[in-house]
Amino acid sequence: MKKHDAHFPHLLLKKGKIKDRFHDALKEVILNGQLKAGAKLPSSRAFSELMSISRNSVIAGLERLIDEGYLIAKKGSGTYVSHNIPDEMIHIQATSQHQHTEEQLSDLNINPQIKEMFSIWHKALPHVEQNRIFSIGVGCTDLFPHDLWGRLLGRSWRQFRRLIGQVNEPFGFRPLRQAISDYVKTTRGLNCTEDQILIVNGTQQAMNLTAHVLLQQGDEIWLDEPGYDGALGAFTANGAKIRPVVSDKYGMDIAYGIRHWPNAKMIFTAPSHQFPLGGTLSLSRRIALLDWAAENNVWIFEDDYNSEFRYAAQPIQALQGLDQRERVIYAGTFSKMMFPEFRLGFLVIPKSLIEPFKLAKYYADTRTSYLEQVTLAAFISDGHYARHVRRVRKACYERQSALIEAIQLYLPDSFQIEPSDSGIHIVCWLAEHLTESDIVAKCREIGLGVQPLSRYCQTDSIKQAILLGFAAHPPSELVEGIRKLAQIIP
Repeated sequence: MKKHDAHFPHLLLKKGKIKDRFHDALKEVILNGQLKAGAKLPSSRAFSELMSISRNSVIAGLERLIDEGYLIAKKGSGTYVSHNIPDEMIHIQATSQHQHTEEQLSDLNINPQIKEMFSIWHKALPHVEQNRIFSIGVGCTDLFPHDLWGRLLGRSWRQFRRLIGQVNEPFGFRPLRQAISDYVKTTRGLNCTEDQILIVNGTQQAMNLTAHVLLQQGDEIWLDEPGYDGALGAFTANGAKIRPVVSDKYGMDIAYGIRHWPNAKMIFTAPSHQFPLGGTLSLSRRIALLDWAAENNVWIFEDDYNSEFRYAAQPIQALQGLDQRERVIYAGTFSKMMFPEFRLGFLVIPKSLIEPFKLAKYYADTRTSYLEQVTLAAFISDGHYARHVRRVRKACYERQSALIEAIQLYLPDSFQIEPSDSGIHIVCWLAEHLTESDIVAKCREIGLGVQPLSRYCQTDSIKQAILLGFAAHPPSELVEGIRKLAQIIP
């Protein structure tokens, strides 16, 4: 017992149950090296006498440490400190994983597309953050009806308890598909039935499934320049060759794409609100795109991520609704209108592709979470979603107006704004004496989540700009953010 005494008087028992305090104190002396690997511990009776605590508390603490792997009990011999301490193993594994740099990947037999994606990821990584003022891609999270959603979710769970183990629909919960079909036909002018609706876990899965079904290694796909880096990553990961097509206030320049990339197998476009510049694809370009795609057997992926956020007029008809020859795969999402963590979206698929997509979805993840689907179906069918959309539109218009007025008041010589009647961010073109990198760095220092336009460019951007999101914060916070920004801009 004497050789252990130097350690155990220092077992400081903090507040809490005695057995837990004993466990924590002994674990600490093991981790800090006071008790070496292989060291023999006193008996439970000796521990109890030494520390003036009950033997039952000592036994409970020792058994827990044995279960966790810090101690080993040897029958007829005693209890010893383990040679493989769990915390040390975790630390070693974490360090080892962190040391796999991009250069070392050449020694690993991984998909070469993953290596190619590192340049995309490294460009985006410094800006992947939310909950800051002006962060983009986040809707009016403060207006979401949490209590109502909780009641609907509880109702869904009570219904689901009777069906556990019986729900297996790769295409999704049919009442939700019916509700979505009815809604998008009314609000977006789509031409579809519920049989064409596939429920997915957000737009990223929608793009991955589409690429998996329709593209082969090396196939070319058009992407707006500048354009959505999530699409760039998803299609690159599937082996596609990304071909940049310039965009302007009328959306993607279809004539430019046909001239420069006539061999494309797919076009990725956001016709209702081009990301990030915000242009709307003109009717003449829509017709030209549909005609060319039909004549050349080209698929069109229509990303309608922002269709609900239109303030001056009703949402315009989707490209899919104009398509008479079934070349369009339409993707919609709920995360912008609900909240970023709500990972439910949907695809509207041409009838000829229903079975291939069902197969791809099944082998991707079998099916999407049932509870959220049932709850969303009720949220839409009971009229809650339509009311929420109206409320969010009104709030977004007020927030956008407040942001624009603040910029015109505090930064009239630094930012040039092109007002838009849609979207949840604005583009601010910088005066010649300003640079993206300097503005973004200064914004990070004061907690502002602006994005540089160059993040979304495959080529060198002609003119520098920053993107300011406005949907997630009330007008007073947006105005204060611009006032703080004006104080640090020369």
